[in-house]
Amino acid sequence: MTTPTRKRKKAAPKTFKAAYDILKNNAAELQQQDEPDIDNLMTTVEESIAAYRICETRINAVQQALDAAFAEEDKTEKTHS
Repeated sequence: MTTPTRKRKKAAPKTFKAAYDILKNNAAELQQQDEPDIDNLMTTVEESIAAYRICETRINAVQQALDAAFAEEDKTEKTHS
């Protein structure tokens, strides 16, 4: 009888790309499984949630920066008109 191998929990990603890659890899891994790997499911889910939060934070930061840039551009255009 073999004992199940547990995935080691990885450190939280630092960049959007690293987080996105984790999400892509975890999704692909889950889709390719014939039988669910229940022993590692929580680790995969926790890792995916952390990666999702990094992506969400970065996307929101970019959206806020774009909104601010466009708002500033609109102000500049209105004062010069």
